[in-house]
Formats: sequence, C-alpha cells, structure tokens
Amino acid sequence: MTEQKAEPKSAAAATIRTKQRGFISDFFHSSVGRKMIVAVTGVILIVFVIGHLLGNLQIFLGPEWINSYSQHLRDLGPLLWVIRVFLLFSVVLHIYFTILLAIENRRARPESYRDRNYVKASWASRHMVVSGLVVLAFIIFHLLHFTARKFNSQFPLMKLDPLNRYDVYSMMVYGFQNVYVSIFYIIGLFLLTLHLTHGSSSFFQSLGLNNQRLAPKLAIGGRIFAWLLFIGYAAIPIAVLLGFIKPAQQL
Repeated sequence: MTEQKAEPKSAAAATIRTKQRGFISDFFHSSVGRKMIVAVTGVILIVFVIGHLLGNLQIFLGPEWINSYSQHLRDLGPLLWVIRVFLLFSVVLHIYFTILLAIENRRARPESYRDRNYVKASWASRHMVVSGLVVLAFIIFHLLHFTARKFNSQFPLMKLDPLNRYDVYSMMVYGFQNVYVSIFYIIGLFLLTLHLTHGSSSFFQSLGLNNQRLAPKLAIGGRIFAWLLFIGYAAIPIAVLLGFIKPAQQL
C-alpha cells in the first residue's frame, strides 16, 4: 500500500475565516441602527430642551419662581450630575452617528444625482452636521456662561437672594444685557430650530412612518413645534434687551 502524499493547499483554496459580529455590533454598524440611535438621542435632547425652556420661562414670573426652580435642581445633588453626564453622552452619540450617516449618504450617492436633486433639499437638511456642531459650541458656551459663571465680570459680585439662594434671576438678566451674548444666543437657537425642523421629519422616517398622508402632517407639526421653542427661548434675551425684565439686585 503506497502512501499518498498530501498536496499543499493553494492560497485560493484556503479557508477564510471571518469574524462574525454580534447583534449589538451589527446594530451599531447598520444604517437602520444608526438612524434609530440618532432618533432616540434626538428625542432625549428634545425632552431636555422642553424642560429647560419651561424652567427658564419662569423668569417672567419673577425672582422667587426661577430662583426656587434653580435651588430645586441644586438640591438633587449627585443625581443632577448623573443627568448632566447622561445628556452629554446623548449629545456625543447624536453628533457622532449623525456624522457617520452623512458620510455614508455622501459615499452612496453619485455626484450627478446629488447635483440634480440639490435644489430639492432644504438648507437645514444639507447642513445638519454643520448646524449640529455650531449648536454644540453654543451649548458649551451657554453652560460655561451661566452654569460655570464665566465670561461676565458681574457674576462674582452678585450676592445671594433674601432666602440665601443663588440669584439666578439677576444673573440671567445681567448675562443677556450683553448684546453680543444675546445675539449669539439667538443665532444658536435659530440654528437649533433649523436642525429640529429637518430632524423631526427624519425621526418619523427612521421609525418607518412614511405614510403619504401622515408624514407631511407630522413634518409640519414638527416645524411648528421647533419654531415655538425658538420663540419661547428667544423671548427671554429680547425682553431683557428691551428693558422689560430688570435685575433684582443692582451692582
């Protein structure tokens, strides 16, 4: 009996082992999964924007209201920082996956197709990434300005209110009395509004709500909602600049 010499396997015949990804990894790498992450984190941030607006609008009710609201937030202690970290994480995920989707869409779309349909796309849809990054810069400045009390020499001079609470009311007034701060604030809100007008319709599409009758109504409702948020937020600096709201303590 003769021994058969084993033939060496060629490179072409070699078995290629591919590392299979798990469900979570597949979800994060799929277009549908990324759109869902952008949609969910967008909803989280919108809920925060609504709550933040309702708190800020208390400035029209007087110092007692908004100073009390601020103190209640401060009384949350470590929980407040947990919420802040969660919101920051949501912002990072939202921006990161929005950028990935923008890169993915650009690679998948032929140049001629893009040029032919460019006029059909709104300014907000074409500049979602740019407006999102500018909004992020605005949020960082806003936090440093009012939360960390930076960029205003009057803030360190302020005293506590009669109930030994931070005088958030006067701080907001003095902050928005700076015309440049108020202008930047309103510009940031305007870009956020444009971001939301497109993001609201994209959100419903990500959830599969593409009904020809329902989708336009949802998109219109999203735009109205976004502009109502803009009006609510912008009303505060405008009221301060026009002198309708004055600080509770004079510096």
